[in-house]
Amino acid sequence: MAKLSDPITILKGVGPTKAKQFAQLNIYTLQDLICHFPRGYEDRTRLVTIEKLEVDKPACFKAMVMNTPHTAHIRKGLDVTKVQVADRTGRLNLTFFNQKFTTDKLRYGQEYIFYGAVSGDFIGYNMTSPVFEELDSEPVVTRRVLPIYPLTAGLSNASVLKAVRQALAICDPPAEILPQSVREQYGILGADRAYYAIHEPASMEEAEMAKKRLIFEEFFVFSAGLSLMRAARAGKKTPAWHNTDLGGFYGRLPFALTGAQQRAIAEVVRDVQKGTPMNRLVQGDVGSGKTMVAAAAAWLAVQNGKQAAMMAPTEILAEQHYQGLCKLLEPLGVRLCLLTGSLTPKNKKLTRQAIEEGAVDLVIGTHALVSESTVFADLGLVIADEQHRFGVAQRAKLSAKGEDPHLLVMSATPIPRTLALIMYGDLEVSVLDELPPGRQQVDTFLVGESYRTRINAFIRKQVAEGHQCFVVCPAVEENEGVELKAATVWAETLQKTVFPDLKVALIHGQMKGADKEAAMASFARQEADVLVATTVIEVGVDVPNATLMVIEDADRFGLSQLHQLRGRVGRGSAKSYCILTTHTNAASTRERLKAFCATTDGFKIAEEDLKMRGPGDFFGARQSGLPVFRVANLSCDLTTLKQAQEASAQWIDREGTADTAPAKALRGRIAELFRRSQGTMN
Repeated sequence: MAKLSDPITILKGVGPTKAKQFAQLNIYTLQDLICHFPRGYEDRTRLVTIEKLEVDKPACFKAMVMNTPHTAHIRKGLDVTKVQVADRTGRLNLTFFNQKFTTDKLRYGQEYIFYGAVSGDFIGYNMTSPVFEELDSEPVVTRRVLPIYPLTAGLSNASVLKAVRQALAICDPPAEILPQSVREQYGILGADRAYYAIHEPASMEEAEMAKKRLIFEEFFVFSAGLSLMRAARAGKKTPAWHNTDLGGFYGRLPFALTGAQQRAIAEVVRDVQKGTPMNRLVQGDVGSGKTMVAAAAAWLAVQNGKQAAMMAPTEILAEQHYQGLCKLLEPLGVRLCLLTGSLTPKNKKLTRQAIEEGAVDLVIGTHALVSESTVFADLGLVIADEQHRFGVAQRAKLSAKGEDPHLLVMSATPIPRTLALIMYGDLEVSVLDELPPGRQQVDTFLVGESYRTRINAFIRKQVAEGHQCFVVCPAVEENEGVELKAATVWAETLQKTVFPDLKVALIHGQMKGADKEAAMASFARQEADVLVATTVIEVGVDVPNATLMVIEDADRFGLSQLHQLRGRVGRGSAKSYCILTTHTNAASTRERLKAFCATTDGFKIAEEDLKMRGPGDFFGARQSGLPVFRVANLSCDLTTLKQAQEASAQWIDREGTADTAPAKALRGRIAELFRRSQGTMN
């Protein structure tokens, strides 16, 4: 027997070229292959007669070959083979393109099982390139429930299925990790049967049972992992903070905090008084004032003789935080510094020296904070802004620079409660569900290309009034066959043809980091009137003078992503607007975009986005900290999730630290899941 850890190249037909194709799907070992689950199934078990075939609806049928197949060479690269088949109810013409082998495979007078879809009307029924098998052959593509796999260029469904069947034949599936009592309580298949049935189901019912088992297993492993993390955290001790009087902080604020901000700060105070490390998420809509909660936490750290560090995903956001917090906290005696990659070597050395000597209370920076050369005198609080841009490992790396410091993470991406419980199951959650007084509501409109002249006129009007505009495109460069606005081309068009008298700038994700920072900083200094961009501006851009956001081909973005982009305007005192353009006439798409235009509530938008797109696409790129579930779907499998959470909690209580083989196997799977998740987050 082969081992699950063996490379897929031990399989017949999987050479170096095929292995590279499988690698595009992150399949390297037999275990990777067996755990490459189907995305769906086609039920090819039911046979119909020719007269029952429906146009454009694939089906299986048994028919006899009525003549000898004939192949005609039409031109170079195109051979056409034609043959007629029949059953007792009718005849059907079959056409095969570049499948000359059918002349040998289909023999006159023999019956075969075919699978395909007819086209045309009743007179002149025909079918193009159906798959077929002999009556007495093993069912491979007909007379079975056929799994349909996620694929990549060069890799067909048949080649994946062939490889999976080989793997299942030569090695055992992953070990059973679910206790028998759990399987019996929730009606869960055993591992042996489930891992085979997910690829080779005898029926659609068995496929569903196998899928339920594997969904339950993924949720069980993840929930158990979170439980172990919480248990480990509960066992840690850190000195309680006793100086928690915020009177001095509140007394110097030039404005009153919202009730939600005060509630979140009170939760932080309770956390730091417990004597165990705080692990808290502050999540709120764009402009809800999360930074004020972070400022209060940093103030508390200083009052208790500790240093605080705030990590931001970009230099421009770190700079904005630094400037804003200096105005707020320096008058209160807090010593701040900025540490980013663009500092000169000399300034970096001086800044790090001040941090190590304790001459700085609050350090604001980027990834430079987690560098080995950054040493803190007494780090007591770690703040991670826009937390879904950081992996767990990066937060842990910064936290490791202190002795179990408190952790406060912030996210401006509104997340449905269901998803938050999974993403941040190891954190306590504070929600800022109020906007500070004076925060601008952004009027949003959906228009077609016929409004282009009016859009351009409105951009010019905003600039004439002294404001700036964002124009967001879904692509960086033009792609053949795909009609999408490309940022590079559109920026050039706007500058040369539409607004030759204005200053049009460009920023996109393929630019070097320093160039992106420079372009954004230049726009923030009002050195350009219009900034054409991709979604690189989605997070952490604060330009109060920008009053208009135009999003081209808005149907190509998720609702939550559109909401983040819209949040880049309306940050100043002037009235702001967001215009969505689309070419599509699809009713469902236009309804989705109209629903977005009708609300600015990020949590409602997030719930709708989760329903429509699923969590895998919820944040656009996979940098969110979501676990990499292979088969589970957070938006569809909530009942199974709840069951798995209950079962894993019971397992943790009974044998979470046991030395038994099943407990060890489960802990190994937990480590594997978090390793795979971490690989997508950093």
